[in-house]
Amino acid sequence: MFGISWSEFFVIVIVAVLIIPSRLWPDVARFLAKTVNFVRQIIWKITDASENIKQQIELEKPIDDLVRSTTNDMIDSFSSVIPKKNKKKTVKKTVKKKASK
Repeated sequence: MFGISWSEFFVIVIVAVLIIPSRLWPDVARFLAKTVNFVRQIIWKITDASENIKQQIELEKPIDDLVRSTTNDMIDSFSSVIPKKNKKKTVKKTVKKKASK
């Protein structure tokens, strides 16, 4: 829990009981309750936001696939219309050594 062990947590509680006067305990309890509620609200908001983002991503996946397939189809259609250049084989002229001999 928060990177501390239970024994350390109990030591903190015991020190708090000894240091904080009894008349302030209701205020401390209210403060802790408000803090816990605040943290819970933040966690719920983060969870809801992450779920909304997850749903949005799942909705966008088919659109991405559609765009990708359409783009590939268009590129394939253009490549079939545009003729490929035939590479001319260059023939190196060879010097006939026999003729020079």
